[in-house]
Order: sequence, then structure tokens, then C-alpha cells
Amino acid sequence: MVKVKDLKWKQDMRVSELVDSYEFIGFQSVELQRASEVIVKMKKDSAKVFLTFTSNMVTSGLRGFFAQLIELGIADVIVTTVGGLEEDIMKATGEDFQIGSFQTDDVELHEKGINRVGNLLIKNESYMNFESLIERMLKKLYEKQKRWAVSEMLREIGLMLDDENSILYQAAKNDVPIFCPAITDGAFGFHLYLFQQDHPDFMVDVVKDFGNILFASSFDDRKGVIALGGSISKHHAILSTLLNGGAEYAVYMTTAHRTSGSMSGANTNEAKSWGKVKDESDVATVIGDVSITFPLAMIHALDELAEDGLLKSLKKSNEDSGVVK
Repeated sequence: MVKVKDLKWKQDMRVSELVDSYEFIGFQSVELQRASEVIVKMKKDSAKVFLTFTSNMVTSGLRGFFAQLIELGIADVIVTTVGGLEEDIMKATGEDFQIGSFQTDDVELHEKGINRVGNLLIKNESYMNFESLIERMLKKLYEKQKRWAVSEMLREIGLMLDDENSILYQAAKNDVPIFCPAITDGAFGFHLYLFQQDHPDFMVDVVKDFGNILFASSFDDRKGVIALGGSISKHHAILSTLLNGGAEYAVYMTTAHRTSGSMSGANTNEAKSWGKVKDESDVATVIGDVSITFPLAMIHALDELAEDGLLKSLKKSNEDSGVVK
């Protein structure tokens, strides 16, 4: 049993100190602190880490944080939805998104050519610029070869970008595969369709990519899942761990509740009934807005991993500068 302790502010309090105190507050704060611990454990155990997130998180300012986590060696496999890839490319090529309001006049926004995602705003013009860009990218892909598995295509696109804050760029640079099983579910898919009308021999192979994610880990690997939000990105990752014996570590963060019976709301205990997460695994499920919960848990974990010299780019930087850890 852990005794409840009162939270106390102190001047210049670090994020890590705040999250440490969550262990003694109660409710979801306890689970958030637990989630951070599980992330540290999976990295210290050299587990293959599957990081999954939905596209709305890339719309937000979490996009650059995800890219940084790839650079730091936190994620070995990324699974996401296509909207996030579109918006990563948009931001990598200079498109700006704005913060608006949840209570805005949506008819007025539509008349102005602005699309709303929660309280974030994207101009139609950004999608038009994306359309021109993706057409040029697809032509380059077609010139190189006619048939692509999705993750291989996304790696090639990442190599065409030049933005340190881009998920696709950092994934390509650090050899981290990105899987997007619903690649047609967005503007990207529409342009794949249009391109194929003029180039009937151009094929995007989703089935081959299912094999690629299966072989991204093995039955003998220790496996960890950090699933932010739900949907197909979460399920695709934990399905692949199921087929390879289940994950030893799992952190779920979501606003959905288990009573819905949805994949988004399914917690880590439910995953154990399927064998997606092992019976004896270290797990945590945090209910709350990921834009708040994930940075807190992850920054706490990064501080501990940095102290132990377990962050990839920091370790290389220290070696290059002659600093011994």
C-alpha cells in the first residue's frame, strides 16, 4: 500500500519532480506516473517499442515531439493514420496551422476555406499545396519502381524532406519504419487513386506491409507498445505483437472509456484476454487528453533515460564531444 501525500509546489519545480509526486496523489495521476515508469522499463529492457498515434496529434504541436522521440531512439516502429502523414508533409514544407476555438462558427470557416480539427485550423490552401507536392513525389517514386509496400514508400518520401521536426524525415534518417494500414483514408489515398488512373502499373501493396510489420519484431524479442489514442494505428501494432507472442510492456493513453467496447477504449487488461499483452506484463492505461498526459509522462521518462545514457542522439553527441557517461 502507498500512502497518500499532499502535493506541494516549490519554486523552479521540474517536470520530473511533479510527475514523481503523482504516485502519491491518487486517481489518474497515479496511472500517469506508472505509465512513465513502464516506458523507462521497456527501454532499459531493450524492448522493441511500437509507438502509435492518430493523425489529430500530428495536427497539434506534438508532431515535433514525436520526431524528436524517433531521433532519441525511443521508437523502433511507428504506426499511424494517413492524416498525420499528410500534415507532417505539409508542415515540413512550410504550411502553418493555427489555434482557433472549439466554439467557432463552422459555416463561416467553411466559407473562408478553413477546416477545423478541434480547436486547430487548417487552410484549404495547405491541401492544395500538398496536392501539387504529392504529385511530384509520386512521379519520383514511379520512376524508381512501380510497386511499393506502404512503409517502403513512406521511407522514400521521408528522404525527400528536409525538416528536423518531421516524423517522416526522422524515421527515414534513423531507419524506423512507419506503417499506415489505412493509407487510402485521406487526401493521400485520393491522390494515389488519381495517380494510378494515369499509371495503371503503379501499385501500393498494403498486404506486403502486413508481413513487414510482422517481421519488424520476432517471438523472441521483448516488445513494448505506447499507444496514444486508438483506432487502426493502435490495433495494427498490438495485432502484430499478438502474432509474435504478445507484448511485455504496454502504455495506453486515451480519452475513450472501456465501457464503449471500442478499440480506442480497450484497456491493457482487455488486451491480455486476446494475448496481445502478456499476462505478466508491465502495463498502464491513462484516461485523459494525450496533449497533456503524454508530454508529462514522456519528459519524466526522458530525464531518467538521459541520466542513464540511454538516449540515442544524446549518447552520440556525448561520444563525439569526448564526454564519458
